[in-house]
Amino acid sequence: MTQDDALAESFEARRGYLHALASKMLGTHADADDAVQETWLRLARAGADGIDNLDAWLTTVTGRVCLDLLRSRTARREDSLEIHFPLPEPADAASPEREVVLAESVALALHVVLDELNPAERVAFVLHDLFAVPFETVADVLSRTPEATRMLASRARRRIRVDGAGPETPEAGREVVAAFFAAARSGRLEDLVALLAPEIELRTDQLLVRGAVQVASRAIMFARPHAAVHRAVVNGLPGVVVAVDGRPFSIMAFTVRHGHITAISGLNDPAALARLVPSWIA
Repeated sequence: MTQDDALAESFEARRGYLHALASKMLGTHADADDAVQETWLRLARAGADGIDNLDAWLTTVTGRVCLDLLRSRTARREDSLEIHFPLPEPADAASPEREVVLAESVALALHVVLDELNPAERVAFVLHDLFAVPFETVADVLSRTPEATRMLASRARRRIRVDGAGPETPEAGREVVAAFFAAARSGRLEDLVALLAPEIELRTDQLLVRGAVQVASRAIMFARPHAAVHRAVVNGLPGVVVAVDGRPFSIMAFTVRHGHITAISGLNDPAALARLVPSWIA
């Protein structure tokens, strides 16, 4: 085996970790693939000479590549319409923790990737809090002191906690959302309308519907009795990931005020859902 072959083998052994790290920071698998590939190209150019700790070197380079991509997004002021979240670690299908894993990972990831944090805060938070990368290494990625990096991660944590607080927390609206799906499946129009604010707006990537009766009628019309509804947190709101016949069907977020649903937003595009929803959801 040549030195180049050995280096490639060492990189491949770490590819899964690097992809998970990049997808947490960037929010999409396509971007994560690009970041990991760029990391490999830089490693191939640099060679193994002078690299004392390959894990730390790869983590640092991947972090810098992701930081550059995040800053590029900010500079272009791109406003993505997609709902992004990386894959949670699969839980056993029979495990009662399965929905908890999904809800917590989606909640955390969505807070991080949907521009709630600036690029430096996001990188500091993901590397240290999610992947336990030492602050000294994170500081090297960000070209800051360890003390400044600790402050970035701390500020990110505070912002996430603040964003999740208040009367519209997922916990506060979860029972209302559960009642919404129960009423839709049973076809009880009056019960469904009673859960909705008169001025409710349903907005997805495919349609816009306004008014309690109109939204309730559509929900009943398209209710699927055998759909699997997984609880999730979407943009800090109570939400669900709906799967039909083992395939993702919809992601929905509910705004709940004083016990009534005032807005529903969703993503239904099959191609987007196939890319974004964990494959183990069924």
